[in-house]
Amino acid sequence: MDPGGAITLENLSIWFLNTLSPLPEPRRKAEEELSRAAEAHGFSLAVLRLVSEGGADEHVRHAAAVHFKNFLRARWSPRSSQPGDSSLSPNPIPDAEKEQIKAILVGFMLASPPRIQSQLSEALTVVSSHDFPRAWPTLLPELVSSLRSATDYRAINGLLGAANSIFKKFRSAFGSDNDTRLDLKYCLDGFAGPLLEIFLKTARQIDAARTSPAVDVAVLRLMFESQRLCCRIFFSLNSIELPEFFEDHMKEWMSGFSAYLNSPYAHALALEADGTVDTLRAAICENLQLYMKMNEEEFQGYLEDFVSAVYNLLMTSSPSSSRDQLIITAIKFLTTVSTSVHHGLFGNPEVLPQICQSVIFPNIRVREEDEELFEMNHVEYIRRDIEGSDADTRRRIACELLKGIAVNYKDQVMAITSEQIQRMLAAYQANPSENWKDKDCAIYLVVSLATKKPTGGMDVAYLINIESFFASAIIPELQSRDVNAAPVLKAGALKFCTVFRSQIPKQTAILLFPDLIRFLASDSNVVHSYAANCIEKLLLVKDGGHLRYSASDIGPFLLALMNNLFTALRIPDSQENPYIMKCIMRVLGTAEIGREVVVPCVTWLVSVLGDVCKNPKDPIFNHYLFESIATLIRRTCEKDQSLVGLFEGNLFPALQNILVNDISEFWPYAFQIFAQLVEINRPPLSPSYMQLFQVLLSPESWNRPASVPALVRLLRAYLQKMPNELNSEGRLSQVLGIFKSLVSVSNTEELGFYVLNTVIENLQYEVLAPYIGHIWSVLFTRLQARQTIRFVKLLVIFMSLVLVKHGPSVLVESINSVQPNLFITLVDKFWIPNLKQITGFVEVKLTSSASTRLLCESPVLLDSSATELCGKMLDSVITLLARPEEQRVEEEVDVTDIGGAFGHSSAFARLHNAGKKDEDPLENVIKDPKQFFVTSLARLSALSPGKYPAVIETYVDAANKEALNELCKMYNCGIV
Repeated sequence: MDPGGAITLENLSIWFLNTLSPLPEPRRKAEEELSRAAEAHGFSLAVLRLVSEGGADEHVRHAAAVHFKNFLRARWSPRSSQPGDSSLSPNPIPDAEKEQIKAILVGFMLASPPRIQSQLSEALTVVSSHDFPRAWPTLLPELVSSLRSATDYRAINGLLGAANSIFKKFRSAFGSDNDTRLDLKYCLDGFAGPLLEIFLKTARQIDAARTSPAVDVAVLRLMFESQRLCCRIFFSLNSIELPEFFEDHMKEWMSGFSAYLNSPYAHALALEADGTVDTLRAAICENLQLYMKMNEEEFQGYLEDFVSAVYNLLMTSSPSSSRDQLIITAIKFLTTVSTSVHHGLFGNPEVLPQICQSVIFPNIRVREEDEELFEMNHVEYIRRDIEGSDADTRRRIACELLKGIAVNYKDQVMAITSEQIQRMLAAYQANPSENWKDKDCAIYLVVSLATKKPTGGMDVAYLINIESFFASAIIPELQSRDVNAAPVLKAGALKFCTVFRSQIPKQTAILLFPDLIRFLASDSNVVHSYAANCIEKLLLVKDGGHLRYSASDIGPFLLALMNNLFTALRIPDSQENPYIMKCIMRVLGTAEIGREVVVPCVTWLVSVLGDVCKNPKDPIFNHYLFESIATLIRRTCEKDQSLVGLFEGNLFPALQNILVNDISEFWPYAFQIFAQLVEINRPPLSPSYMQLFQVLLSPESWNRPASVPALVRLLRAYLQKMPNELNSEGRLSQVLGIFKSLVSVSNTEELGFYVLNTVIENLQYEVLAPYIGHIWSVLFTRLQARQTIRFVKLLVIFMSLVLVKHGPSVLVESINSVQPNLFITLVDKFWIPNLKQITGFVEVKLTSSASTRLLCESPVLLDSSATELCGKMLDSVITLLARPEEQRVEEEVDVTDIGGAFGHSSAFARLHNAGKKDEDPLENVIKDPKQFFVTSLARLSALSPGKYPAVIETYVDAANKEALNELCKMYNCGIV
């Protein structure tokens, strides 16, 4: 279709109908037609007309509404392309078209059926997020006018839903933002009054329904939803501060809230049963908590009644999951009160035990929903239980309330909870098969109430004796011979060991290791995951800064442990279990690995890698898999070169499969493993490595940003292993071409310097000389284009490296060959001012030593005409060497960190165990840069007595003079 042509409703209807086709070809063609039509003026209005066409098929209308919403998201205010961003930004909707949309959108939304209305409400939210209120001043008056005239609660709720979406921005806004406050004032002036009107009007109609002989439950359900939306808008408009209108009308609002919390709705039991009333009550509890946190003084007159109302609701709550939202928000409100100055409401000796027995302990007890989650969705269960995402579960919130009360009533809480734990353990002992939930509840209480000690470890001393509880309640579960019996209890016991791992004596833990290993064979995904997690965390425990468990501690169990870990990866639904793979990585990093272990481990790991290559799913599992491979290479091949062939034979086919089949998310990992293998090899490298080197040098390999850091790592490994081969077949030119591409872009400039530094470190100057002018030209062109602190520091480090490797004269002459006297300008404008900001042990040593040699050996600074420059350089070197590391100027952040979180993204994930420590180019030349500086300066001063004291007096600041004196005393030399 011609973008400039007319868009007919008939064509649009056909295209949207075809987008719903189960066949791919009609869908693809329809999407292409819509994409072309989207460039035509009036497209969005045409789609909106189709959405509002009552005679059109509702599925077509709904598809059009979704498309319209997404079209507005992309084009109402599209992002402008950033410099260097090759992606095309979509054409924005013309202003005239925008005005037409804003004029009709609210009316169309109100006239639409519910499914379509919700999509148009979201579209309205998209527009308002950009234009409201300044560029859409008619919106709020139109909403208010429609709200006051509407009689149908479907329309009322559509309006309230739209207002709720528009006002949500105030919940996360910063109160000090003046523009936000002005927007809020505008919304309050226009909407606070009408909001209270509709809230009170609906309340009267709900009350009237209580006495009506015939209740229309469907209409009543809409009314309760209307009140819930009013409460959510109330929350938004009160989120920054207490507005004057709401303070003046607090009584009306609070009376309404109280009525819904206290009144049973026996005339509409269906609404109580399906959670309709509870969702309103949950919204009210959130409002109460907001006022408790932000408007405590104004709210305190209502507080006691609301605490009583909420408490009564909780007393009558059921374990049904339909009430979860209400229970959680209600307990959160009580928790906030319990830690406030009004905690006395909980201090009554009769109230506190009742809250514990009727609210807290029942909600900590495992429910059928939890058991089902444990068995059917272990990933979600673990995510909630040990990954901290259970903040909004009944169990966690109930524990938080207990902790809150304990802040002011510790002794009472200790007594009640301790007694409850003993009672639950006794019930379990009386009938283990029937009362296992009691023991689970006791373990959960102890684990959840644990707090970190300042000295490390966990503390529940005010509840129980941890050693006694461990011996009586936990060890019997761990020593149970049936790893599949009572899996929830086994998981609880393993979690206890994980949480209190620092308190478990080493000898006890070692005795329990065989039991932990047995649980890796449990059929329960949760249990074997917790066993792996427990072992992994135990191996991280430290005493006095040193790991508590050594290779000799796990040596006797190593074969059984590795066998069970890899066997666990074959259990259904655990083929890509990240806890198991992380444990494998940790064990390999701790154990002494002999050939009898390394051979099966390599086989197992390569087999797992082959499986995940077919369909990579879990990025965390995949990362630990490659970390495990890297760990095994590092821990074995560095000690036994004969194992290198074993790894090459097994890994090369798997890694080549990743490259050949373009498994893009694994490319960075493959290149890092290849780099490890290159580094542990002894020259000459085999033909397979040379073939990979040619692939590495091809420009196509560098087109994927996520792979670039790994490619640089691999390239550096080759440059270090085979510098002599660089000067053949044009390879050095190819490497320098890669350097030029990297250093020209801010995101990769540091990587470009890594490549260049490696070339300088490993090549003789005779080989490098024909290219040095080109290198300087590239760097100085980049310096002229964009001078950032980071680039200048990298440049100073590079110049320092050239100096220490090839001498001051090579550095000075090669730079001056680009432009006469350019070196002096660089020293004055860039080297001296930025030297004091260098960080990192190797970098500080390198740059300070290079600067010292420049001062003491180069005619450029020894010449009498350069006295001022010499003095400034002296001052900078002293600052660099004397200033503590933590006081150095931080580097500016001018680009996004190239690293990133795990995920199916383009971010680079560095393998910690494949990393290589930066080498010190002066390791065998200069041991102490401070000593090198003062002794070199003293020798030079002795040749020209009186010169350098005068330079120091004139150009070095007072603090640095004192620092220089201290250094001279330290190394027993002086400046004459």
